[in-house]
Amino acid sequence: MTEPASTNGGRDPDIELFVKAGIDGESIGNCPFSQRLFMILWLKGVVFNVTTVDLKRKPADLHNLAPGTHPPFLTYNGEVKTDINKIEEFLEEVLAPPKYPKLAAKNRESNTAGINIFAKFSAYIKNTQPQANVGLEKNLTTALKKLDDYLNGSLPDEIDADSMEEEKGSTRKFLDGSELTLADCNLLPKLHIVKVVAKKYRNFDIPTDMEGVWRYLNSAYNRDEFTNTCPADKEIETAYQDVAKRLVK
Repeated sequence: MTEPASTNGGRDPDIELFVKAGIDGESIGNCPFSQRLFMILWLKGVVFNVTTVDLKRKPADLHNLAPGTHPPFLTYNGEVKTDINKIEEFLEEVLAPPKYPKLAAKNRESNTAGINIFAKFSAYIKNTQPQANVGLEKNLTTALKKLDDYLNGSLPDEIDADSMEEEKGSTRKFLDGSELTLADCNLLPKLHIVKVVAKKYRNFDIPTDMEGVWRYLNSAYNRDEFTNTCPADKEIETAYQDVAKRLVK
């Protein structure tokens, strides 16, 4: 651990992020909440340390640091913070311009786009009844289509009020524009899990005609802030081995 930063010296604060470890106890494990905070810190451009926590062998000093808490959590200049939503708000407040970028989405709708996809996916993947499968798959597809519509629809700042031409729709990379925001840090890790797990255990692919969703995912796969904070597909598949229920006739 480095020495706590002086608030007056212009140095970065002393931040350590604790995330869930993978099967080997060292690599990054499957946890969209861990990846969310990892992405936020990376996008802020702040210097920070990452410690993976093996939940099977949680070290005693970590237990003392945050008793009863599962990762992710972080320490900021020695102070432990455990509530994910509050951590996000706190980091946006203290790691602020001009030194650090603002990451909040400009459009409120960007924060809720795709909000119910993960719930529809969970119901679909946990279902054991073949007769319910079609309906649950349709619910997931409908939720994905709503996201696709949002990504293909123009944001207010993309619309030229003076133009006489017909609107072409949006080709933006991310929820709120050409750059990653807090909204993406929340949705992308979950959307990637949906893609990997639904394919592995239900042979379900996100439809190829959902161009907005695929543009969104591929834009994320081209960014280090996403790929370098993402668990391996095998980690995600293993995490869902017991969750993904077989369809029993």
